[in-house]
Amino acid sequence: MNVMRTLNNHSQSSTGSDSQQAVEVSMHTVHVPVLLQEVLKNLNIPKGGTVLDGTLGGGGHAAAMAQEVGANGVLIGIDADSRAIERAKYNLETTLVDKLPGLHLMQDNFRNLDKVLGTLKIQWLDAALFDLGLSSDQLEVSGRGFTFQNEEPLTMTLSDMVGEDTLTAKEIVNDWQEENIADIIYGYGGERYSRRIAKAIVEARTEAEITTTEQLVSIITAAVPAHYRHGKTNPATKSFQALRITVNDELGAAKEALDKVLKYIKPGGRVGVITFHSLEDRLVKRLFRQWQEDGLGTIITKKPIAPTNEEVRENKRARSSKLRVFQRD
Repeated sequence: MNVMRTLNNHSQSSTGSDSQQAVEVSMHTVHVPVLLQEVLKNLNIPKGGTVLDGTLGGGGHAAAMAQEVGANGVLIGIDADSRAIERAKYNLETTLVDKLPGLHLMQDNFRNLDKVLGTLKIQWLDAALFDLGLSSDQLEVSGRGFTFQNEEPLTMTLSDMVGEDTLTAKEIVNDWQEENIADIIYGYGGERYSRRIAKAIVEARTEAEITTTEQLVSIITAAVPAHYRHGKTNPATKSFQALRITVNDELGAAKEALDKVLKYIKPGGRVGVITFHSLEDRLVKRLFRQWQEDGLGTIITKKPIAPTNEEVRENKRARSSKLRVFQRD
C-alpha cells in the first residue's frame, strides 16, 4: 500500500520513537547533492515556475531548485521514505518554507507521480529532476540494510512503509531458488561470481535463516576467491546492489516515472536524470533516444555530463554519477 502525505509549513507529521530517533540523528549528517551546478545550468528553471524533484532525498537539489523558482514558484518533492521527507523539511524550513508557500513534500514512490500531481492539481511542469542514487543518509542511518558498516536487518526497502506483502532482501535470500538468486546478482549487479554466491547463500540458509547484513556479507566473502575478497571494494557490493534493485523494482519504477512525467512537461521544459550505474544510464539513454525519434523533443546532452575532478575529490559519491537532460518540444 502506498502512503502519500504532504508536509509543508502548515502541516506537521508524527512518527514512532525509533523513526524519530533516526531522523534526529540524520539531521546532523551532511547530504551533498551531486552535479548540482550542472543540474541548475541545464534544467533552465524559470522564476515563478513549477518544478518537480522526484527523488527528494536530503533535499539538496530541492533547495537549489526552490531558490531558482523563487517565492512565486511551486516545488514538489517526492520520496518513498518518510525519514527523507522529514530530513528535507528540516533542511528547507529554516530558509525556504516561509518564503515559498508553493512547497509540497509528498511521501510516495516516484512512479506514482501522476497521483501526487493530481492531488495537488498540478497540470504542467517547467522542469523535473530524478536523482536515482541513494542519499548518504539512506546508506548510513536508514537501518534497513543498505550499508556494510552496521549490523542491520535485511530489508533494503527504500520506503519505510513495509507491509506483509512487501518484498525484502531477507525473503529473497531465504526463499528464492538458487538459480533465481544467481540471475539477479549477475543481471543487476554484474557479479562474476554470482553462481558461487547463490550456491553459498542456499547452503548457509539450511543451517540458519539469514536475517542481517553481517551474515550475508560473511557468506558472500567466504564464497569468492581470496584475490577478489581482498580487492578495493567490498566483495558484497554488487550483490547488495542487485538485491536492492530487485526489492524496489528500481528500473521498472524509473521507466514508469519518466514515461509519466513527460506528459506533464511544458513545451520547452526539461527533464533531468542523474544515474549511478550502467543499468540506469542505459535505460535513460534508450528512453530519451526513443522520445526524440518519436518527435517528442530533443536530447540536450549528446553525451552524459560527468562530475568535475574537483567535485569527485570533495564528494566520492559523485564519482560514478551521470546527468542526462531532455527537452520537450
